[in-house]
Amino acid sequence: MLRSVLPRCRRAVGVFLAAVGLAALTGPAAGADAPAIPDFADGFGLTQVADATEVHSSTDFTITVTTPQVSGPHKIRVFLPRDYAAAPDKRWPVTYFLHGGGGSVDDAAAAPALRSDNMITVVPDGGLKGWYANWLMQNTTLGKANWETFHLKQVVPFIDANLRTVPDRAHRAVVGLSMGGSGALHYAQLRPDLFAHTASLSGGTDFAMAEVRGAVLATELNLTGAWCAASGSPGPGTCADYGPYVDSDAIFGSPYPVLGADRIWNAYDPAAPANLSKLADTNVTLYTGDQGVIDANTAKAADTVKARLDRLGIPSRLVNYANGASLAPTCDGGHNYGCWAPALADYVPRLEAAFAAAATN
Repeated sequence: MLRSVLPRCRRAVGVFLAAVGLAALTGPAAGADAPAIPDFADGFGLTQVADATEVHSSTDFTITVTTPQVSGPHKIRVFLPRDYAAAPDKRWPVTYFLHGGGGSVDDAAAAPALRSDNMITVVPDGGLKGWYANWLMQNTTLGKANWETFHLKQVVPFIDANLRTVPDRAHRAVVGLSMGGSGALHYAQLRPDLFAHTASLSGGTDFAMAEVRGAVLATELNLTGAWCAASGSPGPGTCADYGPYVDSDAIFGSPYPVLGADRIWNAYDPAAPANLSKLADTNVTLYTGDQGVIDANTAKAADTVKARLDRLGIPSRLVNYANGASLAPTCDGGHNYGCWAPALADYVPRLEAAFAAAATN
């Protein structure tokens, strides 16, 4: 009987030792080899979620925070210049990248130009349908939804406090696409003291357009087939999921222009002349294609914004790459990263040059 047990014991011991050896190889050693990233201290209403940090590399990582302003945990992805750690006395400009509807902070990985060696790129969570606004209704299934406050009064100072930024407007930009394109213009208008540069890519920027209001409503109701709801991240032939249904008036109130019922829409509208006038000292860039049902409408919105800026005497740059042939082989003029990635590749060097010029003044 003892003989029959011994082989089994030896096998068990062997398995145990093998497991211990494997743990020794994959456990503590792997942790020790993890790339080092900057330490972040809580503050400005943001509390980090322990053990939730995702380290892709020493210059690409995601932290997760909570805030009383927006229900649930929220990610903030950061791209650092490659020599950030090697140049401890150097400070850097910052670009905030706002993702599209149905998207996430990981969408930024689809645009290699955002991984710049001349600036820090910060990608805060904007929600599946946050629309970069403080919502009218704070008691939907999504709970608190003060996205403006989260980004502008919490994330921006939090980043300045924890990273070596140049904390002035001349060295700060806000850039976005689709839903984030309207958000980028809106944030630049709302806080011209923070941002000297803004760019909107295929943005739903004209809130007076029925098509744009319809896109917002479609995201609220999660009607993914309607206008494909200004999505920022779906692949070809697909539409994104915009999360739980909320009331159609949840974000901006009634969309109907009856007896001033749509006053919140009008107040937010990035294309409104009163709001565009706030960009007098801001470098404004617009990109759009004109193919497909979505970018056919973002092209109209971009034309309206450009024309109104011209009438206000505010310089701006509009790039309508139409069917995409003039932009890149990957671009079909539609609402996708095949166009946005090369558009950002065109924009980022111009932004870097503007940052560099500001540093010499």
